[in-house]
Amino acid sequence: MFITVQYNVTYTFEEKLEPINFYRYGPKDMATVFFYVLIAIILHALIQEYILDKINRRLHLSKTKHSKFNESGQLAAFYLFSFLWGVSILTAEEFATNPTLLWEGYPHVHMFFQVKFFYICQIAYWLHALPELYFQKVRKEDIPRQLYYICLYIFHIVGAYILNLHRLGLILLVPHYLVELLFHASRLFYFSDENKQKGFTLWALLFVLARLLTLTLSVLTFGFGLARTESQGFSIADGNFNILTIRISCLAAICLTQAWMMWKFINFQLKKWREHSQNQASKKRVTSPKGRASKKETSKGNAVNGVLKYEDRTSPRARKTKTS
Repeated sequence: MFITVQYNVTYTFEEKLEPINFYRYGPKDMATVFFYVLIAIILHALIQEYILDKINRRLHLSKTKHSKFNESGQLAAFYLFSFLWGVSILTAEEFATNPTLLWEGYPHVHMFFQVKFFYICQIAYWLHALPELYFQKVRKEDIPRQLYYICLYIFHIVGAYILNLHRLGLILLVPHYLVELLFHASRLFYFSDENKQKGFTLWALLFVLARLLTLTLSVLTFGFGLARTESQGFSIADGNFNILTIRISCLAAICLTQAWMMWKFINFQLKKWREHSQNQASKKRVTSPKGRASKKETSKGNAVNGVLKYEDRTSPRARKTKTS
């Protein structure tokens, strides 16, 4: 129960000789999630000790940068693994190329093994991030920020899993993880060398595109697709949650989350712009006194033996020598 995926359902089709195994969700999944939370904690400690700590010793970062470097290192490894895993699932599924399959045939109560195990691991990872705030001794200033996005991940992933919207959730997570992977990888390169900031420009562009893609697919699925399907109704036994209240709630939750992310993104860009403008202003202040000092030095250098020279001419007024 703790290791293997539960609720196996086997179907045999006339077209295919071998039976096909599908999976549903149920209460026993909590035991499986708990086991993989422990696995995630162990993997987190291994990455921290054998990779991130060794790099930190070489870079000699401050306490603030040290904490952010560890956060980005852990998240970059997770986003890379999840992105590659999600892409492999999407290439095997048809709804990646045909968006109408996101709502046709709803409720999608049956999942392949890879899809269910993907969601189990996702939920386990973000649940393990809560005790890691204590284990990693995260600064008090950073705890609210990390709690926000951890709770948002848990809320949206668990919601897609329970409401049988795993197709939509998967196709939205993959591009989102790609954008987050690029951000944290760029931040890691920035900590190693502050001149490496080109990755943030590409991240800013993809971030906006990912938000537009998320809103577009969400409006198509909840506003048009599920609203026009024949399977309208609410039934926990059948896994059908296709009613107006739930559709509006899901769409509102996604839109509010995207709006909050865009607000944080705009504030981040404004902060970077202010820091850049302040740095430019400080550089100008540093260079201006040097210019004045150089002028004084040249004026002093032009006086030789009491004779002032202007454009290679000697002044007609020479200094008078005192006679005793």
